[in-house]
Amino acid sequence: MSTHSPGSDGRSFLFVLGSARSDGNTEILARAAAERLPAGTGQRWVDLSRLPLPDFQDGRHETGDWPLVANERTLREATLAATDIVLVSPLYWYTVSAQTKRYLDYWSGWLTEPGSDFKERMAGRTLWGVTVMADRDEAVADGLLTTLGFSAAYLRMRFGGVLFGNGSRPGQIRDDERAAESARTFFARETPLARFPYEKEVAGRR
Repeated sequence: MSTHSPGSDGRSFLFVLGSARSDGNTEILARAAAERLPAGTGQRWVDLSRLPLPDFQDGRHETGDWPLVANERTLREATLAATDIVLVSPLYWYTVSAQTKRYLDYWSGWLTEPGSDFKERMAGRTLWGVTVMADRDEAVADGLLTTLGFSAAYLRMRFGGVLFGNGSRPGQIRDDERAAESARTFFARETPLARFPYEKEVAGRR
Protein backbone atom coordinates (compact mmCIF):
# COMPACT_ATOMS: atom_id res chain seq x y z
CA MET A 1 0.00 0.00 0.00
CA SER A 2 1.31 3.44 -0.93
CA THR A 3 0.19 6.66 0.69
CA HIS A 4 0.31 10.27 -0.34
CA SER A 5 -1.06 13.42 1.26
CA PRO A 6 -3.76 15.46 -0.47
CA GLY A 7 -2.44 17.62 -3.28
CA SER A 8 -2.34 21.39 -3.41
CA ASP A 9 -5.77 21.35 -5.06
CA GLY A 10 -7.20 19.48 -2.08
CA ARG A 11 -7.93 16.33 -4.08
CA SER A 12 -6.80 12.92 -2.93
CA PHE A 13 -7.35 9.79 -5.03
CA LEU A 14 -7.75 6.35 -3.49
CA PHE A 15 -7.13 3.51 -5.97
CA VAL A 16 -8.64 0.26 -4.72
CA LEU A 17 -7.10 -2.68 -6.56
CA GLY A 18 -9.51 -5.62 -6.70
CA SER A 19 -7.80 -8.06 -9.04
CA ALA A 20 -6.88 -11.65 -8.21
CA ARG A 21 -3.59 -11.10 -10.06
CA SER A 22 -0.89 -8.63 -9.12
CA ASP A 23 0.19 -6.13 -11.77
CA GLY A 24 -2.74 -7.20 -13.91
CA ASN A 25 -4.14 -5.52 -16.97
CA THR A 26 -6.64 -3.41 -15.01
CA GLU A 27 -3.98 -2.09 -12.67
CA ILE A 28 -1.74 -1.24 -15.64
CA LEU A 29 -4.55 0.77 -17.21
CA ALA A 30 -5.37 2.52 -13.93
CA ARG A 31 -1.75 3.55 -13.43
CA ALA A 32 -1.61 4.89 -16.98
CA ALA A 33 -4.61 7.09 -16.20
CA ALA A 34 -3.16 8.15 -12.84
CA GLU A 35 0.00 9.34 -14.54
CA ARG A 36 -2.11 12.05 -16.22
CA LEU A 37 -3.41 13.50 -12.97
CA PRO A 38 -2.16 17.04 -12.28
CA ALA A 39 1.24 17.17 -10.65
CA GLY A 40 0.99 17.00 -6.89
CA THR A 41 -2.45 15.37 -6.79
CA GLY A 42 -2.61 13.05 -3.80
CA GLN A 43 -2.68 9.33 -4.57
CA ARG A 44 -3.04 6.28 -2.38
CA TRP A 45 -3.05 2.72 -3.70
CA VAL A 46 -4.47 -0.19 -1.71
CA ASP A 47 -4.44 -3.79 -2.88
CA LEU A 48 -7.34 -5.84 -1.53
CA SER A 49 -5.34 -9.04 -2.00
CA ARG A 50 -2.85 -7.68 0.53
CA LEU A 51 -5.50 -6.24 2.82
CA PRO A 52 -8.03 -9.07 2.65
CA LEU A 53 -11.41 -8.83 4.33
CA PRO A 54 -13.38 -11.84 5.57
CA ASP A 55 -16.84 -12.40 4.19
CA PHE A 56 -19.12 -9.58 5.31
CA GLN A 57 -21.35 -10.44 8.29
CA ASP A 58 -24.45 -8.29 8.29
CA GLY A 59 -25.00 -6.97 11.81
CA ARG A 60 -26.85 -3.81 10.84
CA HIS A 61 -29.92 -4.61 12.94
CA GLU A 62 -28.09 -5.88 16.00
CA THR A 63 -27.39 -3.84 19.10
CA GLY A 64 -23.93 -2.96 20.37
CA ASP A 65 -20.78 -1.66 18.78
CA TRP A 66 -19.69 -2.57 15.26
CA PRO A 67 -16.62 -4.82 15.70
CA LEU A 68 -13.85 -3.87 13.28
CA VAL A 69 -12.18 -6.85 11.64
CA ALA A 70 -8.57 -7.06 10.52
CA ASN A 71 -7.70 -4.52 7.78
CA GLU A 72 -11.16 -2.96 7.97
CA ARG A 73 -10.02 0.12 9.89
CA THR A 74 -7.24 0.80 7.37
CA LEU A 75 -9.62 0.58 4.43
CA ARG A 76 -12.33 2.66 6.07
CA GLU A 77 -9.92 5.42 7.04
CA ALA A 78 -8.42 5.42 3.53
CA THR A 79 -11.90 5.62 2.01
CA LEU A 80 -12.97 8.55 4.16
CA ALA A 81 -9.68 10.39 3.59
CA ALA A 82 -10.13 10.43 -0.20
CA THR A 83 -12.04 12.92 -2.31
CA ASP A 84 -11.98 10.51 -5.27
CA ILE A 85 -12.32 6.74 -5.00
CA VAL A 86 -11.30 4.61 -7.98
CA LEU A 87 -12.43 0.99 -8.01
CA VAL A 88 -9.94 -0.91 -10.15
CA SER A 89 -11.51 -4.28 -10.95
CA PRO A 90 -11.33 -6.59 -13.94
CA LEU A 91 -14.67 -7.76 -15.26
CA TYR A 92 -15.46 -11.06 -13.54
CA TRP A 93 -18.72 -12.70 -14.60
CA TYR A 94 -19.98 -9.37 -15.92
CA THR A 95 -19.51 -7.36 -12.75
CA VAL A 96 -16.83 -6.41 -10.22
CA SER A 97 -14.48 -8.97 -8.70
CA ALA A 98 -15.31 -10.75 -5.45
CA GLN A 99 -12.69 -8.71 -3.59
CA THR A 100 -14.19 -5.44 -4.83
CA LYS A 101 -17.74 -6.52 -4.04
CA ARG A 102 -16.70 -7.52 -0.51
CA TYR A 103 -15.14 -4.08 0.00
CA LEU A 104 -18.42 -2.47 -1.08
CA ASP A 105 -20.36 -4.81 1.22
CA TYR A 106 -18.40 -3.39 4.14
CA TRP A 107 -19.73 0.05 3.26
CA SER A 108 -23.08 -1.29 4.51
CA GLY A 109 -21.57 -1.82 7.94
CA TRP A 110 -19.90 1.57 7.95
CA LEU A 111 -23.23 3.18 7.10
CA THR A 112 -24.93 1.78 10.17
CA GLU A 113 -22.10 1.71 12.69
CA PRO A 114 -23.30 3.48 15.88
CA GLY A 115 -22.42 7.15 15.61
CA SER A 116 -21.36 6.76 11.99
CA ASP A 117 -21.59 9.69 9.60
CA PHE A 118 -20.27 7.64 6.68
CA LYS A 119 -23.10 8.51 4.31
CA GLU A 120 -22.89 12.22 5.07
CA ARG A 121 -19.12 12.24 4.61
CA MET A 122 -19.25 10.33 1.33
CA ALA A 123 -21.78 12.70 -0.23
CA GLY A 124 -20.18 14.96 -2.83
CA ARG A 125 -17.09 12.81 -3.29
CA THR A 126 -16.45 11.16 -6.66
CA LEU A 127 -16.54 7.47 -7.54
CA TRP A 128 -14.69 6.16 -10.60
CA GLY A 129 -14.18 2.74 -12.16
CA VAL A 130 -11.46 1.11 -14.24
CA THR A 131 -11.96 -2.32 -15.79
CA VAL A 132 -10.37 -4.55 -18.41
CA MET A 133 -12.25 -7.42 -20.04
CA ALA A 134 -11.75 -10.03 -22.72
CA ASP A 135 -14.83 -8.93 -24.70
CA ARG A 136 -14.53 -5.90 -26.95
CA ASP A 137 -18.18 -4.90 -26.54
CA GLU A 138 -18.50 -2.56 -23.54
CA ALA A 139 -22.18 -3.47 -23.23
CA VAL A 140 -21.21 -6.72 -21.50
CA ALA A 141 -19.96 -4.60 -18.58
CA ASP A 142 -23.36 -2.99 -17.97
CA GLY A 143 -23.62 -4.90 -14.68
CA LEU A 144 -20.39 -3.39 -13.40
CA LEU A 145 -21.44 0.06 -14.58
CA THR A 146 -24.78 -0.27 -12.80
CA THR A 147 -23.15 -1.43 -9.56
CA LEU A 148 -20.87 1.57 -9.41
CA GLY A 149 -23.35 4.14 -10.69
CA PHE A 150 -26.14 3.12 -8.34
CA SER A 151 -23.76 2.88 -5.37
CA ALA A 152 -22.68 6.45 -6.06
CA ALA A 153 -26.31 7.56 -6.41
CA TYR A 154 -27.28 6.02 -3.08
CA LEU A 155 -24.51 7.91 -1.30
CA ARG A 156 -25.14 11.13 -3.24
CA MET A 157 -21.67 10.95 -4.74
CA ARG A 158 -20.51 12.14 -8.11
CA PHE A 159 -19.75 9.50 -10.71
CA GLY A 160 -16.90 9.82 -13.19
CA GLY A 161 -17.85 6.71 -15.15
CA VAL A 162 -15.73 3.72 -16.08
CA LEU A 163 -12.50 3.51 -18.08
CA PHE A 164 -12.73 0.41 -20.26
CA GLY A 165 -9.92 -1.67 -21.70
CA ASN A 166 -9.56 -4.92 -23.59
CA GLY A 167 -7.24 -7.74 -22.65
CA SER A 168 -6.97 -11.19 -21.13
CA ARG A 169 -3.40 -12.43 -21.17
CA PRO A 170 -0.93 -10.67 -18.82
CA GLY A 171 0.09 -7.30 -20.22
CA GLN A 172 -2.27 -7.49 -23.19
CA ILE A 173 -3.86 -4.16 -22.26
CA ARG A 174 -0.73 -2.46 -23.61
CA ASP A 175 -1.94 -3.35 -27.11
CA ASP A 176 -5.25 -1.51 -26.64
CA GLU A 177 -4.59 1.87 -28.23
CA ARG A 178 -8.16 3.07 -27.68
CA ALA A 179 -7.90 2.43 -23.94
CA ALA A 180 -4.53 4.20 -23.80
CA GLU A 181 -6.04 7.24 -25.50
CA SER A 182 -9.03 7.28 -23.13
CA ALA A 183 -6.72 6.96 -20.12
CA ARG A 184 -4.97 10.21 -21.01
CA THR A 185 -8.07 12.30 -20.30
CA PHE A 186 -10.17 10.01 -18.13
CA PHE A 187 -9.75 11.88 -14.86
CA ALA A 188 -10.32 15.24 -16.58
CA ARG A 189 -13.89 14.38 -17.56
CA GLU A 190 -16.99 15.89 -15.98
CA THR A 191 -18.28 14.20 -12.84
CA PRO A 192 -22.02 14.84 -12.52
CA LEU A 193 -23.97 13.97 -9.41
CA ALA A 194 -24.96 10.33 -9.71
CA ARG A 195 -28.69 9.70 -10.03
CA PHE A 196 -30.99 6.70 -10.16
CA PRO A 197 -32.97 6.37 -13.40
CA TYR A 198 -36.20 7.49 -11.74
CA GLU A 199 -34.49 10.64 -10.49
CA LYS A 200 -33.37 11.45 -14.03
CA GLU A 201 -36.91 11.00 -15.28
CA VAL A 202 -38.30 13.36 -12.66
CA ALA A 203 -35.61 15.94 -13.42
CA GLY A 204 -36.40 15.69 -17.14
CA ARG A 205 -40.07 16.51 -16.57
CA ARG A 206 -39.34 19.70 -14.69
